[in-house]
Amino acid sequence: MGQASTIGLDLAKRVFQAHGADASGRMVFRKRLTRGKLLEFFAAQPPCTVAMEACAGAHHWARELGKLGHTVRLIPPAYVKPYVKRQKNDMADAEAICEAAQRPSMRFVPVKSEQQQASALVFRARDLLVRQRTQCLNALRGHLSEYGYVVPQGITHAGALIEHVEDPSTSLPESARTVLAVLIATFRALEAQVAELDTEITRRAKADPVARRLMTIPGVGPIAATAITALVPAPEGFRTGRDFAAWLGLTPLQKSSGGKQKLGAVSKRGERTIRRLLILGASAVIRWAAQRRAQAGSWLARMLARKPKMLVTVALANKKARIVWALLVKGGVYRAPAMTA
Repeated sequence: MGQASTIGLDLAKRVFQAHGADASGRMVFRKRLTRGKLLEFFAAQPPCTVAMEACAGAHHWARELGKLGHTVRLIPPAYVKPYVKRQKNDMADAEAICEAAQRPSMRFVPVKSEQQQASALVFRARDLLVRQRTQCLNALRGHLSEYGYVVPQGITHAGALIEHVEDPSTSLPESARTVLAVLIATFRALEAQVAELDTEITRRAKADPVARRLMTIPGVGPIAATAITALVPAPEGFRTGRDFAAWLGLTPLQKSSGGKQKLGAVSKRGERTIRRLLILGASAVIRWAAQRRAQAGSWLARMLARKPKMLVTVALANKKARIVWALLVKGGVYRAPAMTA
């Protein structure tokens, strides 16, 4: 039996599947491994390339296997799927990962350190709390609509909902008021927790010189700047700003054939947290431009004059993404382009 030069590892919670192949791609072994035996098995293997899908737990195992002397490659799951032959099972997945890792044009995900993952944790936690806050507010508004009290959507109308419940002169039954008070207490607790995380994010933004430079870009605030520094891998890995924007999912889907260019909506692939923050920041810039009128002849003014507002918002987010990449790679701060007469 030959020596494996590449091992495809299908990750799981308890039972893992390994597929070893030599330099020519020929199978050397298939091995079923329990979680407790995984590191012991790879410690006995000579240094080789170990490939895994970039999924839950992948960065942890990549760091552990790297300590054993192996070269670890993480592959986006979407790039592995075309190599799965017929039926899908753990053995087929491990073989597909191994085969995909041997392709010379394959793209890999950089392995994150523990500190990088910890830096990203605050945004994951904040997103969860914001979703729960929205769910709580929607439940409160929905229940009140059953009693004939209708309020528009949005966090800005939360005060009106709470005031209606807490007003003893309203016609709400006391039994309903008691239950709604529980939702209000939950909403207020979530508000306080989100505010606490916002304070932590702002503190990190002020302490990070890269985040301070990114905040010179219009529409990029402390939350977006800190998210970029925490979630973006090495920016030098992107050849151009367009590649970075495509990684964020801000470029159009392309379904071209026969020399005909067919572009659709934005792909929405990649890092959704940063994409959402850039779009929110772009919408704030457009609202500001609408109130104060964008400078005549500027890119934004020309776009708003001939394109729908939402399309301009996404286009502006794409433009900001390219500027972010330029600042990350080349340094410096943002300078507004000079207007020509």
